[in-house]
Amino acid sequence: MGSEEFRLVLPTIEHEGRLPRKYTADGQGALKNISPPLEWYNLPDGTKSLALVVQDIDAPDPSGPLVPFTVWVVAHIPPTLKGLPEGFSRKEEEVGGDYGKVKEGHNDWKLPGWRGPKMPSRGHRFEFRLYALDEEMHLGHKVTKEKLLEAIQGHVLGEAVLVAIF
Repeated sequence: MGSEEFRLVLPTIEHEGRLPRKYTADGQGALKNISPPLEWYNLPDGTKSLALVVQDIDAPDPSGPLVPFTVWVVAHIPPTLKGLPEGFSRKEEEVGGDYGKVKEGHNDWKLPGWRGPKMPSRGHRFEFRLYALDEEMHLGHKVTKEKLLEAIQGHVLGEAVLVAIF
């Protein structure tokens, strides 16, 4: 596969794969809870839509084991787009064009869009998983990770995964 591999890139990632603070609730002033910029390359042939799920895969459940915590769910991403700009979340209509077709789902805070975590400790891994789909998903008004993952079964042409640390 080599350089033709379907891949996802976070261009602002810092040394050692660290997610900058401005993308979390630990940022300062207006520079916090900003959705990070993403770029993708080499979509699989036949891709008609993309979907994204971002999770803190090291989130502890207060009663026990690690349970992934959903930070961002994005559906209906047209394959004509090559990425999402920094600060895109909750502004898709302002950005316009094909970006206006994108639908942000609800995260585990039960809110739409990107919500950067308030971290009790450093070292958590954030998994960005981009799905290339063979058709557009019809998910209704309120999109959740669970609804998205159920709908895309049997329609995934490829997955691109990126892990960043905070």
